[in-house]
Amino acid sequence: MTFGNVLDLSVDDVLTTTRSVRKRLDLERPVPREVLLECLELALQAPSGSNSQGWQWVFVEDAERKQALADIYRTYATPYLDAPKPAFGDERDARQPRVTDSARYLNDHLHEVPVMLIPCLKGRAENTPGVSSAGFWGSLLPAVWSFMLALRSRGLGSAWTTLHLVGDGEKQAAELLGIPFDRYSQGGLFPIAYTQGTDFRPAKRLPAEQITHWNGW
Repeated sequence: MTFGNVLDLSVDDVLTTTRSVRKRLDLERPVPREVLLECLELALQAPSGSNSQGWQWVFVEDAERKQALADIYRTYATPYLDAPKPAFGDERDARQPRVTDSARYLNDHLHEVPVMLIPCLKGRAENTPGVSSAGFWGSLLPAVWSFMLALRSRGLGSAWTTLHLVGDGEKQAAELLGIPFDRYSQGGLFPIAYTQGTDFRPAKRLPAEQITHWNGW
């Protein structure tokens, strides 16, 4: 049974129009647990190293805990957003003010989203040797992205944020939610909501030819 209304989108549409949604999150419309679990069931088909499936998924609906998580996030996000941003020297510079403005909006309204998600992976990232870090995060991040694609296909959106992981933020979030900090690493903090409209478009990106190498750098 499908609980979420699946949009009439091709695979290519979903891949090219799944955006980081901030200003267009519907802060008033509830998100049913059934839809979240449906998206998660799809995401759990993603690969994980040695088929370990060492992930855990913490959804937060409680208003007080959402407020507390948003406060942790703002502690580190606000100074980051206020700091000068480095220039890229290409077309990305023209879009940076819009990206920052969108991020500021989410910073101000994060506590209002219907649901937050913190995906976790068994193990501590800082204890993972550099040569193994790709495999460590590669056992979680594909599933997280699949979850975001599934949200998009059902008219919901999210944004991949990581600023709550700065400093003691991850430990504070773990204490708030009962996540065993010594045994699990957090992969981010994801606001989840239905989107205001579903007419998202592909983003402007650097052309593939500009960043492609054949048989060497």
